[in-house]
Amino acid sequence: MALAVFDTLSKGKKKFVPQKEGKVGMYVCGITPYDYCHLGHGRCYTAFDVVRRYLAYRGYEVKYVQNFTDIDDKIIKRAAEAKQDPFALSKKFSDEYFVDMDALGIRRADAYPLVTQTIPDIVKFVERLIRNGYGYAIEGEHGSGKDVYFEVSKFVAYGKLSGQERENLKAGARIGVDERKKAAEDFALWKSAKPGEPSWDSPWGKGRPGWHIECSVMSTKHLGDTLDIHGGGQDLIFPHHEDEIAQSEAATGKTFANYWLHNGFIVVGKDKMAKSLNNFVTLRQALDKHGPRLVRLFYVSTHYRSPLDASAERIEELRPTLQKLLDTRELLARNAKDENRPEKADSDSAVKADAHAIVQKFEDAMDDDFNTPLALASLFELKDLAYKLAAQKGASRKSFEHLAETYENLANGVLGLFDAKEAKDEMSDSEVAALVKERDVAKKAKDYKKADGIRDALNKKGIILADKPTGTVWKRAA
Repeated sequence: MALAVFDTLSKGKKKFVPQKEGKVGMYVCGITPYDYCHLGHGRCYTAFDVVRRYLAYRGYEVKYVQNFTDIDDKIIKRAAEAKQDPFALSKKFSDEYFVDMDALGIRRADAYPLVTQTIPDIVKFVERLIRNGYGYAIEGEHGSGKDVYFEVSKFVAYGKLSGQERENLKAGARIGVDERKKAAEDFALWKSAKPGEPSWDSPWGKGRPGWHIECSVMSTKHLGDTLDIHGGGQDLIFPHHEDEIAQSEAATGKTFANYWLHNGFIVVGKDKMAKSLNNFVTLRQALDKHGPRLVRLFYVSTHYRSPLDASAERIEELRPTLQKLLDTRELLARNAKDENRPEKADSDSAVKADAHAIVQKFEDAMDDDFNTPLALASLFELKDLAYKLAAQKGASRKSFEHLAETYENLANGVLGLFDAKEAKDEMSDSEVAALVKERDVAKKAKDYKKADGIRDALNKKGIILADKPTGTVWKRAA
């Protein structure tokens, strides 16, 4: 089965064929670093981390680029409120981004371009749009220079990504109604400087870029005029990605991106997560509460395009599933090193064939627009095979080595479940033993809430418990 992905532009699944055989250029819109990441950020970057990992698993050489919008109205406003330098503020929250994403096991991008380091390229791009007849300059509101806008009516294909009809459009997010513009839907390419705000020199006086132009320039600078994959959250389809297409294709005359991938929203119950609804949770809070591995499993347990209910109860429902995945990894590793098992056995070829069939199911799931829930189901078939084999005295170390390698390639190499870093406070053996004993006492007293709480707390610190007939045993996670 060939890889097929759902392309937002064509509104359906398309066979994936990169421009250059064996190579993929992939750009995903990064954060505006003015606050800690929220659960939606974690969902987005986990989804595209899995896409990137699977492409690499399939043998592609992937160049992955993700920006930081390190100057923006929100950054300036937050910095003013905190009486901080806006560049220091954006640097702080860019650093905090890496803390969260590293904990989730998200592999670093090949490049993280910054808006503030791309200003000369942005200026040239805007000049190109003006020369091509798509941009126009008007006097700025503050007398410090000119504003430059993109004339949407000149780009006849506007709306092809979002399905918006141009005549029905209203001014989009970060555009604003402005009577100086030729039309309400025209969006800013360059904004003249406001008093006290950061600005850069340009042919139109001091100012800074509009939001949308930044991603067009940063992506094409690193990946060329046409991207293989452009990704981001569904909330960016309009106006951000629609505007990126318009200005990029108006400048180059080429298709901007061949595949548009968008991940679904985070919801709580029936409501979209939002600070105004008081249901907002930062990614850091979720990682501290549930542990990075459980949060990552939570993300991949739902298809990336589907809405995801991020209530704490829904996340915790997956803890037994995570434990089974960890136990399977440990079982395979232990048996692969068990000197009491033969090095080889007649059953090795049959085990290898069974594993191959499961791998095929996993790949078929991922080839179908990165269907991670179905891929997870394949991992549990591998788990069942591992436990069945462990019950056979004649099963060989070679068979377990093969299963362990296969399991690691799928569960971790593609889904990244074990690359997520658990918070380990390096508890001493005596501290762990004391808590295990406290849990046993709670269980005997039928205080199961306390017993479960102790177990969960130990899990988050990388301590795995197993209840045996002879008592509770524990080990440190790999």
